[in-house]
Parts: sequence; structure tokens; C-alpha cells
Amino acid sequence: MTGLGTDWRMVDGVATAWFEAPSLTAAAALAGRSPATVVDLRATGLRVRLSSEEHAEAVSAAARELGLAANPAALQHVSVVLESPDPAAVRQFWQRVLGYTPGEDGGLADPLRRDPALRIRPATEARPLRNRIHLDVVRPAAAVEQAGLGEPSGPYGVCHRDPDGNEVDLVPGDPLGEAETAETADWQTVFGAMACYRTTSAKQQRDLATAAAALADEAGFPLLIDLRPGLVILDSGKDLWEEPGFPGLAAGLQAAARELGATADPELPRLAQLFLDAADVDAVRAFWLAALGYSPDRREGVSDIHDPRRLNPVLVFQQLDTSDTDRRRQRNRIHVELAVPTDLAQTRLATIVAAGGRLVDEPAGRLLVADPEGNEIAIVNDPLSADGVVHLTGSARRG
Repeated sequence: MTGLGTDWRMVDGVATAWFEAPSLTAAAALAGRSPATVVDLRATGLRVRLSSEEHAEAVSAAARELGLAANPAALQHVSVVLESPDPAAVRQFWQRVLGYTPGEDGGLADPLRRDPALRIRPATEARPLRNRIHLDVVRPAAAVEQAGLGEPSGPYGVCHRDPDGNEVDLVPGDPLGEAETAETADWQTVFGAMACYRTTSAKQQRDLATAAAALADEAGFPLLIDLRPGLVILDSGKDLWEEPGFPGLAAGLQAAARELGATADPELPRLAQLFLDAADVDAVRAFWLAALGYSPDRREGVSDIHDPRRLNPVLVFQQLDTSDTDRRRQRNRIHVELAVPTDLAQTRLATIVAAGGRLVDEPAGRLLVADPEGNEIAIVNDPLSADGVVHLTGSARRG
């Protein structure tokens, strides 16, 4: 792409910028002046993704007028890669689980462009034992029932397995508060609390985002506000709906949305997160904190790590039986893919290696790195050079 200014980078094939902002209200001011239809507002800034480079300069100019600076170092995009000897069979299973749409690469994509894409690639290597990585997916109870996956298993009665044995905990969500509480009837709890509002005009969408930002700032709550074509998504973030003041904020947000004529869509809320089993949870968790630039959950006894901007999926770590040596040695059928701007790929690679990563392969345009227990992360970049491959210096390799 030739029309991008210095604020913008290609990330996962999309022209993307992150603009720092001191509040949701300040972020909403830029969103209201942006022609982009995919915008994520946060208490610390906003991410803008463009379908066409022609709008890049207009967004950057509006940001400059508002005193908001871009920070390309904040840009990254996390996806999930599943390797299978029968991609068609597992694709069908996961489409029902996630409610995703077919992607251009043969995988599955979140139509809301919030949860991680699932890229499905062929594999011939036999890996019969349980993965050390699995997904948690939370959707409204009606959507879980409609998926029609059969009788679940596991200690919580929510586990399902695809044709290769990959596991997913498909968890039914609940209404926020008591079912009869009309003040929050638009909200679903899917590990976070979420309300998705259909809008009929750009003005209605802009007015709802502005109103939501003002209410959240007044309450001192770091609400997630995502704008999509004809849609405003309001999200507490995982577990933050349990904060004492959130039910009141949710009621105020619902009232504002309804006053503006927006209509809630109860089928859309969803959360997808990754679970990693580890023999040494502390070491593996420390690796992924550094590799992804995530922040640790501060609650006692909680192993979650999260994107500080809440733009990428949560990772959770749990203890693996150390005596299960065969399972520990088997290569996972699922791994993480991390897309970063080309000019940041070497820096990110150095960070990952310094955190204990080991380079295991260099397939075209990717650097496949294993964590201390063999869980893999692939660094990918959008090519701006002639060959599009991140080239390693000798010091980046480890045996």
C-alpha cells in the first residue's frame, strides 16, 4: 500500500493504527470524525482499521487536530492456528462452536472482528494425545443449544471435542442480573458483560458511542466500545462486570442506547480465550507475558494474562500432570499466531527469544518459536520488502 502515512502499519493484512487518548471521551471524538467502520475505543486510546488506504490521511489529520498521537509499537493481532489431517471436518465443527464465517484463507473469521480468527491448515503428523492448548468459548445459552454439538463432558459439563480430539469448553452465558431486571435486559454475561446494539445510521452510531464513553468516564470504568458497520458493542471486559458499580453503569448505558433508538441483538455476545496446560505454570506464564506484551491478572490465585488494551484474547494457565511425559512431548495441534508490523518483527523476535523462546522453524513469512515446554507461537509480518520474510540474525537462533 502506497498511501499510508507514518501512523499506519499493515497488521494481519489490514491497514491499522493505534492512537493514544487520555479518556474514552477523547477516543470517541476521533471515532466520530473517522470514516472507518472498524474502530475499537478504549480508556487509553483507540484502534482504527481501514478497508481502504484512501482514508488514512484523513484519520491522521483528525487525530492531530485533537492532539492524539499514534503509537505503532502498540500494534499486534493474535490468531489461533489449528493443524488437522481433515481440515473440512474440523472446520465444520468449529464453525458451529464459534458462530464464525468462512475466511478467505480457508479458516474461520469472527464476523464482528473481535475474537481471534481460527486458521486451519493441513497436517499429516500423528498426534493422538490430548492437546496442551484448548479454547474456552462463551456464548448466550440459546446459541450454545443451537450449535447442536451433542452431550458435553468434563468436570463442568461443557467440554466438546472436534474430530481430531481438540477440546473446547463451550459455556452458556447468562443474563446480567436477575432475568426479570428490565434495567439490564439487553446485557449478557459471557465471562464479561456485553450488549450489542444495532444502529441504522452513522449519526446514531456516533451518538451512542459518545454517550457510552461519557457515562463510562463519569463512572471511572474502562468500558470497551467497539464500532462495526451498523453496530455498537459495549463490553465490560472479562470479569470486570463484577465490579460493584457496573450494574448501575450497564443500566445507564442501556437507557442511553434505547433513548437513541438502538436495538439490542442478544445473539451476538461471545468471548473466546485460550487455556494452556503447563508443568511449570510460572515459567510458561512468564514467557507468554513477554512474548505478547500482556499484563498479569492481579487477583490472587488467578493465572490469566491479558492484552493491556483488551484487543486480543485472554490466556489462562493451568497445571499439567508432570508425570504425563508422552503428552508433554507431543507437538500441539493448536498454536498461536502473532501478526506484527514488519518494522517491529525483529524486536519482537528478540524479546521472545530473551524470554526463553527457541526457534524451531522458518516456514515462508513466519518464524515458529517454542516456549519452554514446546507450546508454539508463530510470528508473522505483512511484507513490505521484496521477499516478505523476516530474516534472522545469527544471535536470534537458539538450539
